This record gives sequence, C-alpha cells and structure tokens, in this order.
Amino acid sequence: MFAETSTDEDLLGLMMAGDESAFTALYRRRHAGVYRFALQMSGSAEIAEDVTQEVFMTLVREARRFDAARGTLVSFLYGVARNHLRRLHEKSRPLVQLSGEHADEEASAAASIESTNAPHDPLSELVRNQTVERLRQCVLGLPPHYREVVVLCDLHEMSYAEAASVLNCAVGTVRSRLHRARSMLLERLRVDAATPSESEAEKVYPVRCLA
Repeated sequence: MFAETSTDEDLLGLMMAGDESAFTALYRRRHAGVYRFALQMSGSAEIAEDVTQEVFMTLVREARRFDAARGTLVSFLYGVARNHLRRLHEKSRPLVQLSGEHADEEASAAASIESTNAPHDPLSELVRNQTVERLRQCVLGLPPHYREVVVLCDLHEMSYAEAASVLNCAVGTVRSRLHRARSMLLERLRVDAATPSESEAEKVYPVRCLA
C-alpha cells in the first residue's frame, strides 16, 4: 500500500523501476478521471472504456515521454486520451448513446458545471433548469476544440495552465476558446429552454381528432 502523500510522479518513478503495485495504485487513482473525460468528450461509454485502456497501456509503454517540466502527470494522461479521441474522430467511428447506467456520472458532470460558475452567472442558472440529458447534448454539440475546454475547465476544474498543457497550446488560447465555448453553450441552453418538449407542445397545441 502506498501513502496518500505519494505523488503521481513518485508512483510513476517506482513503476518505471519495475514496481507493478505502483502502477496499480496510479491506475486506481487516475483511471476514473480519464474515463470521465473520454465519456464527456465522446458521449460513448464504449469509446471511453477503450480510450482509458489505451491511455494506461501507453503509459506503461512510453512512460519516459512524460516531462514534469511541461505539466503534471494528470495533464499528460488527459493529453494521451485526447490524442486517442482525435484519431477515433478522424476515423468517423459512430458514437454510442449513453445508457441509463451512466446517468449518475452525467449528473455529477452537470453539478460540476453548476458549481464552477458564479452564483448569478446566467449559464449557471440555465444549467439548474436543464435536465442532464439536455445539458449533455448541448456539450456534445459543441465543436471538439470548444467542447474540450468546457470539459477540462468546467467539468474537471482544471486551471487554464493545466488545460493548456493537455491541449498543447497557449494559456491565452484556452482562455479565448473557453469564453467562446461558454457563450455558445449559453445560447444553446437558452434556445433549448425556450423550445417546448413534445409533451409540452401537446399541451399548447393539442392534437385534434378529425371525424
């Protein structure tokens, strides 16, 4: 067993020295976050599972690629996940709809967006009025380069610097993309909130039976 004070870098060093239990500890600590990132980016539990497996296989094979001077190990893992997701996207692999068993994870994601916005932020207020499914669809509907900054900064609460390390871009780029992404998401949520659902529409425009 490793102490909670053991850093990711400590565990990685032990893993590279041949300590299999260090890899197990690192996997248990970080696999859930990698999985959630892949799930929120792809909307597919199947893809998220495949990407998570690939990320840790890559870590075993190419651990020496990690450079602490460029960011944290978490940023490195998310960066590897992002690269796998981009390759899958380029292959136009169809996405699988989330099943009910992942509802709790999506609910947590929605709560995370809510908690990271200011109390009177209109985006936060709209989020509170949206169902998890509607919110998920709005996030998935964003272009990938905007979706990833929302997922990293709003859902995973990464700093601009951490997100920049994942995306291999400047902090200013993350900031500008996030500003644009939040504006797009806000507009999508507003439109969605103003559009009545099928059941609501039936109340306003009841179906009339013709004799």
